[in-house]
Amino acid sequence: MNQSNFERRYSPLIILGLLALLVLVSGLWAMDRSNNNDNGSNQAGHQGDGTEVTATADDDVIHWKMVTTWPKNFPGLGSAPENMAQLVNRMSNGRLQIRVYGAGEMVPAFGVFDAVSQGVAEMGHGGAYYWTGKVPASVFFTAVPFGFTANEASAWMHYGGGLELWREAYAPYNLVPLAGGNTGVQMAGWFNKEINSVADLQGLKMRIPGLGGEVLSRAGGTAVTMPGGELYTSLQTGVIDATEWVGPYNDLAMGLHEVAKYYYYPGWQEPGPVLEVTINKQAWESLPADLQAIVEVAARAINQDMLDEYTARNNRALTELVEEHGVQLRRLPDDVIVALHEAADEAVRDLAASDPMAAKVYESYKRFAEGVKNYHHVSEQAYINARDLKDARAASNEAATQ
Repeated sequence: MNQSNFERRYSPLIILGLLALLVLVSGLWAMDRSNNNDNGSNQAGHQGDGTEVTATADDDVIHWKMVTTWPKNFPGLGSAPENMAQLVNRMSNGRLQIRVYGAGEMVPAFGVFDAVSQGVAEMGHGGAYYWTGKVPASVFFTAVPFGFTANEASAWMHYGGGLELWREAYAPYNLVPLAGGNTGVQMAGWFNKEINSVADLQGLKMRIPGLGGEVLSRAGGTAVTMPGGELYTSLQTGVIDATEWVGPYNDLAMGLHEVAKYYYYPGWQEPGPVLEVTINKQAWESLPADLQAIVEVAARAINQDMLDEYTARNNRALTELVEEHGVQLRRLPDDVIVALHEAADEAVRDLAASDPMAAKVYESYKRFAEGVKNYHHVSEQAYINARDLKDARAASNEAATQ
């Protein structure tokens, strides 16, 4: 067979074979691209607000659990850890994803400290004063009766050495703490009897944690510690005579006005309570520096955001409690406030004398308090007094003419 005959006979077959090979290669390429797209879709996450966050390969995604002392999604307190988880996810582009558990979903409300310390969960959210049995100094990092306001507490934490002392106090427990929220000045609480004098505190059974509970006990009452989820029933059944929780925004949501008649102020026991984010030390140290920074920034963000939310919502809730539900709003008598203040000073001094770490924190706290109080006499307090002066005089003049 000569060459021309060969070409005429086999050239069409060769061309068909090449075309088939081209189709096969194209199909394989399309399948590979489709698989890659599917994997990318599987790695895409969605924030609670609908924002899509795409991580890199699944092996690069870090999954953490956060346990809390609050009911799941409880307004303010429970929403703060959810907001933090969303912020971390968004800022890390999905590299660090945090699942939040409400009280009792993974561990009991008062099991948060141990769960994070032991690595059962990588993070926790709660109040440091719940752990006074383990860390006596912890009350300084939440609230001291007649102590810091929210702004003062945040200033001490971040510019007065408070956070460094907090980390020193928690170091033996394998924990790294961060400030993670503040409600602002709370209410004195809900009572099923009137408080007209110090004598009315005698034998009063009240849910009040932290150093506030110690102060009440010194004033003649009986302090009880229990999680928020038990307050309604305990008041309703008479297990306790009174409770403090937070303030109008949360108290209305809890329905406490349905089981107690009198709502007292001011919140002497928690004038600016700092909430905490706790992180297991090994989990924290395993994070690269940029993710550590993201967690710290997210904590600072929710620390301020919670205060903003409570400031915005408390007045509206208080108005509803009084005008729609007939709650009797009362101010604690001056002699009761003075007696509680005296008991608080004694309790703080005794706490400092009982524990070396508490003594160290107390010295820092006291020194900062003296300075900030001096300034606030001519700034915050002076301005509020000046703002109220015109209305106070008008009311006085009106009363004089009647």
